[in-house]
Amino acid sequence: MSKALEQAYDGIVIGAGHHGLILGSYLAKAGLRILLVDRRLQYGGGLCTREVTAPGFYHNLHSINHFHISETPWFKDLGLDARVTYITPRYEFGQAHRDGTALVFGRDREETIANVARFSRRDAETFRDWNRRAEDITARILIPERYAEPLPQAEREALLNKTAIGRDFLAISRRQPLDVVDELFENDHVKLLFLFKVSLFGTWLTDTLSKTSPMGSVIRAFDLETGYQLCQGGSFNLARGLMETFIAAGGTFAPQVAVDRILIEGGRARGIVLADGRTVRARQFVASTLDVHQTFENLIGRAQLPAAFAAKLDNFRYTGWTLFGLHLALHEAPQFAAATFDPNINRSLKWSIGADTMEELFSAHEDVKANRVPRVVQFGSGPLSVIDPTQAPPGKHTTYCWHVMPLEPDLGARNFEDFKREFADKIIETYARYCPNLTRRNIIGQYVYTAKEYTAELINMRHGDIFMGAFNAEQVMYNHFGYRTPIPNLYMAGSAGHPGGAISGGSGYITAGIIARDLGLKLWWQPADAGAALGALAEAA
Repeated sequence: MSKALEQAYDGIVIGAGHHGLILGSYLAKAGLRILLVDRRLQYGGGLCTREVTAPGFYHNLHSINHFHISETPWFKDLGLDARVTYITPRYEFGQAHRDGTALVFGRDREETIANVARFSRRDAETFRDWNRRAEDITARILIPERYAEPLPQAEREALLNKTAIGRDFLAISRRQPLDVVDELFENDHVKLLFLFKVSLFGTWLTDTLSKTSPMGSVIRAFDLETGYQLCQGGSFNLARGLMETFIAAGGTFAPQVAVDRILIEGGRARGIVLADGRTVRARQFVASTLDVHQTFENLIGRAQLPAAFAAKLDNFRYTGWTLFGLHLALHEAPQFAAATFDPNINRSLKWSIGADTMEELFSAHEDVKANRVPRVVQFGSGPLSVIDPTQAPPGKHTTYCWHVMPLEPDLGARNFEDFKREFADKIIETYARYCPNLTRRNIIGQYVYTAKEYTAELINMRHGDIFMGAFNAEQVMYNHFGYRTPIPNLYMAGSAGHPGGAISGGSGYITAGIIARDLGLKLWWQPADAGAALGALAEAA
């Protein structure tokens, strides 16, 4: 397909992950001739679903659970419900314990509160109080801000300070999420599941250990109305639906295109130069969805960057951990021994497995920080095929285990392949302590996928960072990296821009509105506006 490229397009988007697909679809529907290029044959980036264990077993190697996707503005604007189906499970988070008990969070408020009360009546009442506040804050502040260009800090805080709900949100976001959870709750099991929920994708402490959380991540722990969903048939179906939308809007996709550099003429981005020497021009803009260093060091060059921007690039930080992924094809779905305590544990979307106490969780965290293989095996998992039977052959099942790991753990004298086998065995042994049917006889096939593999395949995930940028307070919200750049006509539309990594579509959606306004296009959609949303709070007060 790349051999048939034309000499010029209105706009060129580099990277066919979900941000690039969303951005390209909006602008193609606005009437621009858009070229979307990717160095890989496969599109979708982290929306990757493959049959890696046995035929008919579909495993999501990267993105699995998607936060509130079917309710996002871009999903609705692009009419994706006609192409993609999302499943919203009744039970979202489950945690089994070695004493045979289990704690389950579902969509129903009273049911979830009753589950918490089995461990602590005080914690249940605390959750009831915070849930009321969280639902309101999520609907009126967190979600509107998630899909809008962030306001400058002073303007944002001035608007939020005009209302009680805004002041409440600011107060909680200025505190460390871990401190909030630790202060509010008394029971260790309750604390653990709240930390599991507030973490970025349910397996680690990064966001909970930041000194502040300007995006309000801790609020999500108390909200039951919004939550994670599963893309039917596998995560790649979202990428497929987006690509179909992009092509239907008149966009052009060219895979296996090696971009050597972004063409800069007269100080402006004018197109791309390919590795084979060809130049493809962009009449109006170039947008990159790649990681910031690949974009600005490899495709632009530091010599063309203002000194202040180069310093910002040098200060950009990536997440300090990676994922050890184990994907299993099974005869039977995992059955928890703790199902006798709460049978809904078996059909919760996301499981926290392995840590029973805060001490155990922090032990694993400290090991990763020290570049050690964690001694406490603690991972996130879930019964994918129980919730979505299309992800496995009839009567069969899939599950996964995501374990946090240093990029280059100290393995002593072992080679990496031996380590992969040994650690996979430890995960399965731990899994079987909670789910006695997770035996070797039950396992049809297994596949280990670590940062060694995924950084070779998806080079945007620099240093093994699946988010393409750390979620620390210094580079989220008003401190984020995107969307306009110091080079006119060049935009950043990837995960370094608000609202950050994972499958949100936010950066691609927001950048589409910014480019359209900069070009003076007639917008066929109504972009989200944080100022209007926060201003409406004050008017309603």
